[in-house]
Amino acid sequence: MSAHGPLLVHHLGVFVTDFATAEEFWTAALAPLGIVPGYRADGLAEYWHDGHDTPSLALQHVTDPAAETRGLHLAFAARTHTQVDAFHRAALAHGGADRYAPRHWEEYRAYCAFVSDPVGNNVEALVKEERGVGPV
Repeated sequence: MSAHGPLLVHHLGVFVTDFATAEEFWTAALAPLGIVPGYRADGLAEYWHDGHDTPSLALQHVTDPAAETRGLHLAFAARTHTQVDAFHRAALAHGGADRYAPRHWEEYRAYCAFVSDPVGNNVEALVKEERGVGPV
C-alpha cells in the first residue's frame, strides 16, 4: 500500500441521453451489490450503499449526445461470488449486453463479470480472491 492509503472517490457522474433506459439498467444491475438509488430528482439518480451517501454514482440526463458518457470502464466491488453472478443476470435482464460471464480471472486474482450498459460502457463487478481460493 502506498503512503497515501487507498484511492478514495467521492462521486462519479455518468451522463446519458436516454435517462429512463439507463436508470432501469443501473438500478437493476447495482441492486445485487447493495447499491441503491439514494437520491432522485428530475433527470438525476444518485446511487450509493444504503446509509452511506459517499462514494456515489450520479446518473444524469443530458440532451446533447456529444456529452453522453462513453468508453468508461467502471468496476464495482462485490462481497461474494453470488453477488457477482446476480449483478450479471440483472444487468442482462435490464438492457445490458454480455462482455464476459462470471468466472475466476487468475491474472486479476478476482472473480469478475463484465457487461456493457445500454450505450456500451464496460461495467464490471468483482470480488478479490487470495490466490484464487476464495474471497479475501
